[in-house]
Amino acid sequence: MLQPIDIAKLIQASAAALRVEVEAMPEALLRFKPGPREWCAKDVVGHLIEAERRGFAGRIRLLLTTAEPALETWDPDDVARARHDVERDVKELLAELAALREGSVKLLAGLEARDLTRAGMHPKVGRLTIGDVAHEWVHHDRNHVAQIMANVQAYVWPSMGAAQKFSDA
Repeated sequence: MLQPIDIAKLIQASAAALRVEVEAMPEALLRFKPGPREWCAKDVVGHLIEAERRGFAGRIRLLLTTAEPALETWDPDDVARARHDVERDVKELLAELAALREGSVKLLAGLEARDLTRAGMHPKVGRLTIGDVAHEWVHHDRNHVAQIMANVQAYVWPSMGAAQKFSDA
């Protein structure tokens, strides 16, 4: 089990890695979707913003202030469609995420070990503690950083020509 300060450092690191990768991407790559039901990099950044508000920092704040609250669900695909992140400037999206993440790092760094046991009830998965949510946050961030990396790989694959054979395994 990670300590709150370690979780804070890890979510800070994943946001930095995401920012560096996304800032390097040209607009066509930022909008590239590897499949019809998949997200582009801008969609992923928007999802991370909403997940932070609704799923991670939002839930942790609620769990800190309310004894055994009912936790709400949300549909990430519906929220992504409503946000229209593909049409937004990526610098604006990254700034929005950075502002949220700064507060989230402080929130996590300020938690004490006893806070990790505070819990609420989620209608889909059952009882969740702050520790559960915080550890999922670390996992979730890395899943989406990997998703963006995979999008880049899919985008460049057709341009690799004969070099594709280096990747045949």
